[in-house]
Amino acid sequence: MEHSPERIPVLALWSAPRSRSTAFARMMAERGDRVVVHEPFSRVVDFGEVKVADRVAHTEKDVLDALRGIAADKSVFFKDTTDFHYPALLADRAFLTAATHTFIIRHPSEAIASHHALNPDLDRDEIGFARLHEIFTAVRDAAGTTPVVIDSEDLLDRPADTVRSYCSAVGIPFLPDALNWEPGMRSEWRTTSRWHESTSRTAGFTRGPSTDTAVVEADPKLRAYRDYHLPYYEELRAAALRP
Repeated sequence: MEHSPERIPVLALWSAPRSRSTAFARMMAERGDRVVVHEPFSRVVDFGEVKVADRVAHTEKDVLDALRGIAADKSVFFKDTTDFHYPALLADRAFLTAATHTFIIRHPSEAIASHHALNPDLDRDEIGFARLHEIFTAVRDAAGTTPVVIDSEDLLDRPADTVRSYCSAVGIPFLPDALNWEPGMRSEWRTTSRWHESTSRTAGFTRGPSTDTAVVEADPKLRAYRDYHLPYYEELRAAALRP
């Protein structure tokens, strides 16, 4: 697809934590047709700096500038999570409209159970669905069109159909060979490796052991978190592609 003059070849995938976005990014890396950047916004907030291809960013604005700079020469894909808030992104209307922003979701009960297993002290907002919805709304309002959303359950149940639908919606070729890859811990995952252990053992979009959501049902605080985030998830789910 030809990019109109006002657009930049940046494709973004936004996700609440533990929603299988790393597996999707692994598939995008397997394609080999664009620079893949791993969680630049969350890392710059969490660690104070992040490497974006060959550049080092120290602020959200630096990340935005770096992504634009790379996109001047090459197509870029980045994925990021909404355990943090990104005011500079939300204020940058030009980036909201010039890049192609897409979203992946997972039911909050499963995402919270998976998140809690790695971070028992998680707070309500870092679960991330409200922030994910905030970015979705900002992109929709800035661009005037509904962004692409995929449900990670569809990705596991019908990987080829889901990825084909996604590729068609964002205007990139569907590359079926990218649906399979060699297992292993990628270098860009190492500083946060415990969050990516499960993906490092995969060779494609396959369902692992089922997530036990009983911990959410049994804990009043986690149930309240789920109930807070559920309406945001449901609105995103209503917009999701139906492969």
